[in-house]
Amino acid sequence: MPLLDGSVGVEDLVLLEPLVEESLLKNLQLRYESKEIYTYIGNVVISVNPYQQLPIYGPEFIAKYRDYTFYELKPHIYALANVAYQSLRDRDRDQCILITGESGSGKTEASKLVMSYVAAICGKGEQVNSVKEQLLQSNPVLEAFGNAKTIRNNNSSRFGKYMDIEFDFKGSPLGGVITNYLLEKSRVVKQLKGERNFHIFYQLLAGADAQLLKALKLERDTTGYAYLNQEVSRVDGLDDASSFRAVQSAMAVIGFSEEEIQQVLEVTSMVLKLGNVLVADEFQANGTPASGIRDGRGIREIGETVGLNSEELERALCSRTMETAKEKVVTALNVMQAQYARDALAKNVYSRLFDWIVNRINESIKVGIGEKKKVMGVLDIYGFEILEDNSFEQFVINYCNEKLQQVFIEMTLKEEQEEYEREGIPWTKVDYFDNGIICNLIEHNQRGILAMLDEECLRPGVVSDSTFLAKLNQLFSKHGHYESKVTQNAQRQYDHTMGLSCFRICHYAGKVKWQGWRAEIRAQAQAEGNGGGTRGR
Repeated sequence: MPLLDGSVGVEDLVLLEPLVEESLLKNLQLRYESKEIYTYIGNVVISVNPYQQLPIYGPEFIAKYRDYTFYELKPHIYALANVAYQSLRDRDRDQCILITGESGSGKTEASKLVMSYVAAICGKGEQVNSVKEQLLQSNPVLEAFGNAKTIRNNNSSRFGKYMDIEFDFKGSPLGGVITNYLLEKSRVVKQLKGERNFHIFYQLLAGADAQLLKALKLERDTTGYAYLNQEVSRVDGLDDASSFRAVQSAMAVIGFSEEEIQQVLEVTSMVLKLGNVLVADEFQANGTPASGIRDGRGIREIGETVGLNSEELERALCSRTMETAKEKVVTALNVMQAQYARDALAKNVYSRLFDWIVNRINESIKVGIGEKKKVMGVLDIYGFEILEDNSFEQFVINYCNEKLQQVFIEMTLKEEQEEYEREGIPWTKVDYFDNGIICNLIEHNQRGILAMLDEECLRPGVVSDSTFLAKLNQLFSKHGHYESKVTQNAQRQYDHTMGLSCFRICHYAGKVKWQGWRAEIRAQAQAEGNGGGTRGR
């Protein structure tokens, strides 16, 4: 029921009576239906994505929230950003804002709102404004190269980002440092039905002028590129052409030279062309299956970009060289192996390009050595995902979210209750689920799923996904958060949705089914030349 002050429901869930799951969800729904998308739990802000533009942002609201304390106005992400900045500026305490949630919940938009709010209230002046503009303009560049349309989100972050914004003693920004991790590089060569590759490919083809396309030897039509999903080349609400111009402008503001921008686009176009390299069956003189490149023009253009002639590049894609102290052995690859090698090259070139872009941004926004500074960190990672077909990368994403959930539990529940005990404060103990048992299931260095996967990938002889699954079934037959057909049958829990070749992990955010990694990881690892395993992936 609406309250007398115009608010709806309970603005701080700590005050909710009774505080149970049903009443909590009902309160969030009531507020959401009245377009109140923010609700507090103490100093935590819950945001329910409205999937529409609401008139609750901009200069008017920034001016309002900067003049009030955390609880004086309606719950808002500006209030959170304001209290973090004030604590940093006035109390000399470094801050970190952790943004977590499912894919499509609005984490990236929340991080941009935090940054825009802090930029608006943290001082003025030519030098300060230049630093603020560089920090803000890093967003469109990183989104172009690191975001993509997925089934659940038209602008989904496909990488993790942690940004440290550094301030002087007065609270004016000096610069920052961006750390990126877990770029979903498999998206470069393969996308699920209804999804797109990274934005930059579509932006380049839609927004580049005729002269630039000619220089890059590209065609504007997306249907000519095997790495681009033809079903969804355009997305409602996204203007790829104008976004490309915005990315070019943002790179210039950050400090990229014209030559650097051109080189970035050349490497981007090279990745597109790699997908069109056709590998054909060939046979060696002794009849052994081999492979060769069918598309001479494409391989020549790629070679010109990377400084190799066509013969060298074809040899690199269609053979593998093993070198020992005594000899060098060149082994021809069959068509499937050569395709893996081509795709592995495309993924790694794009991944290194993305790392280079992040490092180049950091060069422009870094703070000089020796300057005394305060730090505000903003963490934005891609969210927990439950898909119909979950790859190894989804597993790593969900594992990362599981670890963040553990940090959240420790900071908001475990540490608070331990402090009550230390100080002898009367309180009613709050029971909560400690998800450390799920993290341990995945990460234990001897008996965890990752350790078992490494062992299976590196084992010589006949190994398969079946042997990997059999080992997991044996190790975790009685684990409360591991399920497979075998373990369910043993416990007389029959589930017809479970196949014989898969297993499920009962994560904090739901059950997720996994299958078919080992063969994929081993084949790709061999194509990349590291023999197998998950280390460094």
